[in-house]
Amino acid sequence: MTVDPKIIVALDFPSADAAFHLANVLDPAQCRVKVGKELFTRAGPVLVEQLQQLGFDVFLDLKYHDIPNTTAQACRAAAELGVWMVNVHALGGRRMMEAAREAIDKAAHRPLLIAVTILTSLDADELHEVGLSGNPEDNVLRLACLAESAGLDGVVCSPREVVALREAVADNFRLVTPGVRPAGGVAGDQKRITTPEDAIRLGSSYLVVGRPVTQAEDPLAALADINAVIDIKQVR
Repeated sequence: MTVDPKIIVALDFPSADAAFHLANVLDPAQCRVKVGKELFTRAGPVLVEQLQQLGFDVFLDLKYHDIPNTTAQACRAAAELGVWMVNVHALGGRRMMEAAREAIDKAAHRPLLIAVTILTSLDADELHEVGLSGNPEDNVLRLACLAESAGLDGVVCSPREVVALREAVADNFRLVTPGVRPAGGVAGDQKRITTPEDAIRLGSSYLVVGRPVTQAEDPLAALADINAVIDIKQVR
């Protein structure tokens, strides 16, 4: 039994019924689950509580990005909901991230607080279009260092940025990586991707996996296959 599952299965479904259908197939000892904007908007906190009752640690992926007080209160509410991990946008700045950290530090249950750096769907041309200079890797490194200095527990980043980040941040700073596809998998809308074994070898802490599991004919077997190819001993 995996004590600290490294796979986070993205429950990117339009309904609670679809999410629970998959959750009932999966094993909470082998993975955690992610609840994002669409599912949370449709099903709300009750869904998170029900997933937790099934034994799953929940990553609440709502990417809070607002003024410091508003973001802090949202993070406090997530902590009170009992989630395992919650995230904010690093582009919200130092004061916002520090306020969020201080809010969850005061909660009875403290979830991991991580920051989104640069979305894995964005390439250099799209960054320039919104006014960010440099390539995605440059921006990820800058924002990750800012998040660490603000007291956050980690960042979301592409596996391709992990090596540079591991040289710049503390060993216990979590690197949560989407854009993970098994060898031969379809890239979909992710532009900066790698395989699970490479992501772990490079230093990723947790891997967010969606369609390779959620759209598999046998999701539990697909999850087992991914767990089988990652070397847990190399996970930070």
